[in-house]
Amino acid sequence: MIDPKILADHNITIEEYKRIIRLIGREPNLTELGIFSLMWSEHCSYKSSKAHLRKLPTKAENVIQGPGENAGVIDIGDGLAVVFKIESHNHPSFIEPFQGAATGVGGILRDIFTMGARPIAILDSLRFGPLEKSRNRAITEGVVAGISSYGNSIGVPTVGGEVYFQERYSKNPLVNVLCLGMAQTNKIFFAKAEGAGNPVLYVGSKTGRDGIHGATMASAEFGEETEQKRPNVQVGDPFKEKLLLEACLEVMDKNLIIGIQDMGAAGLTCSASEMAARSGTGIAIDLDLVPQREEGMTPYEIMLSESQERMLIVAKKENVAEVQRIFAKWDLDAVKIGEVTRGGKLQVTSRGQVVVDLPVEAIVNLCPSYRRPARKPATLKSLQALKLPPLPSDLEKVFLQVLSSPTIADKEWVYRQYDHMVQINTVLLPGADATVLRIKGKKKGLAVVVDGNSLYTYLDPRTGGRIAVAEACRNLACVGARPIGVTNCLNFGNPEKADVMWQFKEVIEGIAEACRAFSIPVTGGNVSFYNDTEGVSVCPTPVLGVVGLVEDISQMVSPGFKSEGDIVVLLGETKEELGGSEYLRSVFNLERGKPPAIDLEKEKRVHEMCLEAISLGLIRSAHDISEGGLAVCAAESCFLSPARIGCVLDLEGSLRADALLFGETQSRILVSLPSSNLASFLALAKENRVEAAPVGKCGGRRFVIRCAGREVINLPVETCWRTWKEAIPRLLSLPQD
Repeated sequence: MIDPKILADHNITIEEYKRIIRLIGREPNLTELGIFSLMWSEHCSYKSSKAHLRKLPTKAENVIQGPGENAGVIDIGDGLAVVFKIESHNHPSFIEPFQGAATGVGGILRDIFTMGARPIAILDSLRFGPLEKSRNRAITEGVVAGISSYGNSIGVPTVGGEVYFQERYSKNPLVNVLCLGMAQTNKIFFAKAEGAGNPVLYVGSKTGRDGIHGATMASAEFGEETEQKRPNVQVGDPFKEKLLLEACLEVMDKNLIIGIQDMGAAGLTCSASEMAARSGTGIAIDLDLVPQREEGMTPYEIMLSESQERMLIVAKKENVAEVQRIFAKWDLDAVKIGEVTRGGKLQVTSRGQVVVDLPVEAIVNLCPSYRRPARKPATLKSLQALKLPPLPSDLEKVFLQVLSSPTIADKEWVYRQYDHMVQINTVLLPGADATVLRIKGKKKGLAVVVDGNSLYTYLDPRTGGRIAVAEACRNLACVGARPIGVTNCLNFGNPEKADVMWQFKEVIEGIAEACRAFSIPVTGGNVSFYNDTEGVSVCPTPVLGVVGLVEDISQMVSPGFKSEGDIVVLLGETKEELGGSEYLRSVFNLERGKPPAIDLEKEKRVHEMCLEAISLGLIRSAHDISEGGLAVCAAESCFLSPARIGCVLDLEGSLRADALLFGETQSRILVSLPSSNLASFLALAKENRVEAAPVGKCGGRRFVIRCAGREVINLPVETCWRTWKEAIPRLLSLPQD
């Protein structure tokens, strides 16, 4: 039997090793063990999650490709398809923030253009520890710089996203990146290796030793040995990726290839074995032919390397010369390293010797599938118990404190580093409820958003999962878009812990319920487990990327107030729901209570009402009420106003004033409209069975809110704006510890 330490180094259990022996009929050699280590890792095999992921709705009439490929594909009519997916690069971004984030962008871009789509937008969802700590500031700055460097260099705009700050991400930041591309429906390509005898081509950058065991690293907890993991982080070259993108799209446009797959996680191993498995074929590879940038690389290193900017292509024999000519034009390698075979085996030779001889089914489809124990955390009941603190006497001061919370504050420091206008498709810029992109030559447009509140999910996983979907769809409704597809990035701790597995199971149930309620398919995504460092798990963090269709881009609505004298109307009902709020977290350091309840039918009616009002031209602005509550939503509507105009709001009701101001009750949207449209708007709300109440007017240069007739906030808009604008730059300028 093999040395247990070697198994531990490969993150393979004794039981899994015995399973490997049964499947292949012998003990594997070291290179073969490395292949199983990668392909059976949590990152590649989804062995702890796939039993639960099957609960997600994945089918719809508009779905061309659902889960199982490099990215999901949705038909949007006119012979066009939108291709999109979200992925994580969490562990690498903690070890080496710049390269970890940069290569995360590079990887998701390849997932999109390997399907035959040109990437048109990037969005990112980021979670960091508090900026008061210098290590967190360094990670934040490095990650943002890595994203901007790669995206800006390759010429794909980063158009939106979200950023949260919370203590549990101090030793395990989350870096989730979504990419969106456009393709013709008749030119979608898949990762397949069909036709025995067809050549297998290696294209792109040369192979080095960077990234070896990256997928295995992403499938284990971190301890104190972070520095030792640096060799597992890949190094990206966005300029090489730009060449690769153009060369791949050219050979696909000319229909010269049969199948293509990115050499991402697990590198050459994953692309070769998965392409063969999807086609029921085998692949033979000669490692002596693989382009290498380092001398003396072993078969183990070549097969496990995760060097960036590489693809594996299967082409017809008669097209090889033309494929190589095109790649040479783009100054890239395109080398035949093997061929498709019959028999369903991955066979690899080096220096004339067979170094790998494995059934692709064993590598790809026969990995373990675990139903791990799931147990509700014993601490959850006490976490959900909430005794509200006394009502603060100075709500104006509290309001400014909430505005300056880094989670709420302006994120311009982040997105100003991104080129969000390259390709000139961006219609609605970062900072809005959702990004809107034009489809050149078409009346319609695309809207896209990423969303997820991890504190809600920590306090009630199922409710948090439902709200993540609902809020993303609400953001789309606010700009006039109807959701058409979902991709998810599910970030959790160690699945071998029963409480983490329970959180995951509950979140999946919540997401599935909400997606069915909104009739939107999940086209794919990513599960990132083992987000634990020194035994501490991150909050369960489901991030939802939702794509919507705007039927007429000229009717698009943005969140800022537009005109003096416009009426401000609140859609939806406010309840006393302060549990899990940013107000309690940022003012009282309380992360407890039950998050807001969510009624999916009511939520859907609010969305339909907003969409109809936009299509009828009744409203001038719409803004989702989420973190920070109504007070923050109204303030942001002033800040995002072209003239930064103020407002006066009168909030009625018997609720506590802080609940009226900062409660995060769901299914609410704040809109503004001309007074001449008010009667029609209220009639429409009644027809749709949606609560709607005028709560104030736009105008002036002050931000004023009265609660039950008592003035609780009266500040210049400029003061509020500066507080919101300067919070993150001020923290980032703190001296080093």
